[in-house]
Amino acid sequence: MSKSLQAIRGMNDILPEQTPLWRYFEGTVARLLDNYGYKQIRMPIVEFTELFKRSIGEVTDIVEKEMYTFEDRNGDSLTLRPEGTAACVRAVLEHGITGGGQVQKLWYIGPMFRHERPQKGRYRQFHQIGLEVFNLDGPDIDAELITMTWRLWGELGIRDAVKLELNSLGTSESRGRYREALVEYLSAHHDKLDEDSQRRLKTNPLRVLDTKNADTQAVLVNAPKMADYLDDESRAHFEGLKARLDAVGIPYVLNPKLVRGLDYYSKTVFEWVTDKLGAQGTVCAGGRYDGLVEQMGGKPTTGVGFAMGIERLVLMLETLEQIPEEISRQVDVYLCAFGEEAELAGLALAERVRDQLPNLRLQVNAGAGSFKSQFKKADKSGALYALILGDDEMAQQVVGFKPLRGQGEQQSIAWDALAAHMATCVVQG
Repeated sequence: MSKSLQAIRGMNDILPEQTPLWRYFEGTVARLLDNYGYKQIRMPIVEFTELFKRSIGEVTDIVEKEMYTFEDRNGDSLTLRPEGTAACVRAVLEHGITGGGQVQKLWYIGPMFRHERPQKGRYRQFHQIGLEVFNLDGPDIDAELITMTWRLWGELGIRDAVKLELNSLGTSESRGRYREALVEYLSAHHDKLDEDSQRRLKTNPLRVLDTKNADTQAVLVNAPKMADYLDDESRAHFEGLKARLDAVGIPYVLNPKLVRGLDYYSKTVFEWVTDKLGAQGTVCAGGRYDGLVEQMGGKPTTGVGFAMGIERLVLMLETLEQIPEEISRQVDVYLCAFGEEAELAGLALAERVRDQLPNLRLQVNAGAGSFKSQFKKADKSGALYALILGDDEMAQQVVGFKPLRGQGEQQSIAWDALAAHMATCVVQG
């Protein structure tokens, strides 16, 4: 017997009962970004592999271990995008929309791909919403990105469950000086480092700072601190960011071990973390990458951005039970019609009501059925009210209006008064 077809491990279907919460989250974010003046950009999910090697760094875990890379029929090496920043930078360079110092405030949404060990909150196909801002170099725009996320957490009702961690990586020059000091220190304690940290010491020593190994963390207690190697410009930038967060009243924790996993970061880095999701504690992260555009062949262009994981934030909403009531109810009104004449009249009536109440979620019964079966479907739909069209209603040109979720008697409403009645009972009530 042939093996049954199923989704690839770590790449999940999002089923109809799950999508309403996804749409609520995505819609909330999109509305917020519109209000702050950000514009959406959409990039392909497949790029030339070289893009990610040049931007992320060849000795990062993502490029070394996690990318889905393949050759196409032309022999080109292509990769499913593991993150969005590199693709966005490629797009703005290709189309010249940051040239001449043009400020661009962009956002995107879509799937990313990394070959990781699947677990709760970490998948091989996962979804992100990302923001990228170009040609603004002050701490004010860094603060705006963080302030937007703070407002989002408030709108979603999860503000008390997240914590902001901040650090500054300085410029590439100051980071280089720090790297030398860190390597010298860690090399003197080489035997106490875990195997992965020993490897990273040779390839990407800053990543040793965010190891989860307890023995290595003990070694890091007395390691040099990045803050002691910051240049004056980076220090002033970081102080400016903290002053703005203090002015808005956003609490934060300074984390000198926060480095992020991508080589292109400089100056500000930040993460929003939670203890509500087990091991997968980061729900939103980003920072500044002032040298990335030039590194990828463009003119010197400052950049800053972040990405948030949709799966993890949807899981948080579920875990904290922050799901609006209307999300679980996808139908406001269910129309039951009995007999062909009533079905025809019901179809026309439903369309007239939709013309007058475009936000009303009105479902018309399909597949006919008895009075009992149609009412069973109306109840299962979660609708607040049922509309009834039978022989008696057709004769009087009225529709039965029956509450399904509370007190109240069935009423008879004239066809031409139905929309106005539902506007009061359903849309407002």
